[in-house]
Amino acid sequence: MYEEFRRNPFLRDLLLKYTNSFLVQISQSSICNCYHTLQERLGRWLLVARDALRSDVLLLTHDVIARLLGTRRASVTVAAGLMQRAGLIKMSRGQITILDGPGLEAMSCECYSILRDHVRRLQSS
Repeated sequence: MYEEFRRNPFLRDLLLKYTNSFLVQISQSSICNCYHTLQERLGRWLLVARDALRSDVLLLTHDVIARLLGTRRASVTVAAGLMQRAGLIKMSRGQITILDGPGLEAMSCECYSILRDHVRRLQSS
C-alpha cells in the first residue's frame, strides 16, 4: 500500500486531502461541542449533512442525531421543535426537511461556515 501511495501522486493527494478534511472536521466539532449550544450545534450538523447529501431532505431520527451530537433524544426534539416553529425546518417521523437554509445558517454557530469554506478550498485545489 505504501508503494502505491508513494508511486501514485493522484492517490496520494486524494488521501492527504481526505485526511486533512477529516482532521479539520473532528477538531472543529470538538471545539463546537465545548462552546456552542445544542441548537447551534444541531443547526451546524443539519447543514453539514445537507451539503454532504446534496439534499434538503434528511432521513434521520432524533435518536440518531442525539447519538451523533452526544445528547439526549428529548433535547434534540426540543431544539428541533424551536427550529420548526421558526420555519427553518419541517419534521416528520424519521425525516427532517430544511426549509430555510440561510435562516438555519444564521441560527447555527460559525463552525458551519468554517467547515464549508474548508471543503470548498479543498475541492478547488
